[in-house]
Amino acid sequence: MTRNLIRVLAHGVVLDGLVAICVISSPAQTAGETLFKTKCAACHGPDGKGEVPMGKKLGARNLSSTEVQGQSDAQLVDVMTKGKNKMPAYAGKLTKEQMADLVAYIRELGKKH
Repeated sequence: MTRNLIRVLAHGVVLDGLVAICVISSPAQTAGETLFKTKCAACHGPDGKGEVPMGKKLGARNLSSTEVQGQSDAQLVDVMTKGKNKMPAYAGKLTKEQMADLVAYIRELGKKH
């Protein structure tokens, strides 16, 4: 009985570990989140909705909105690269990899909408 109980508990611990590994964010999302906090959150807010004072003043778009989420990755990168309306251009300030990381994070914001 004790051996069976130990086996069941051991299997449970292993399964819990596997589930935890699957739930952990991808490196791109983690890098994107870090970049977002330093480059985007001042205007778009920590949740990407633009409901912070600076975001309201500048008319920052809600990044979790259906409209933004409906844009292709290339369109999002284009806005980051060239800027749009009051959003500054990040060409030469962010690498293509960093922009891809930001796009991955913006997609995650859309899932929380």
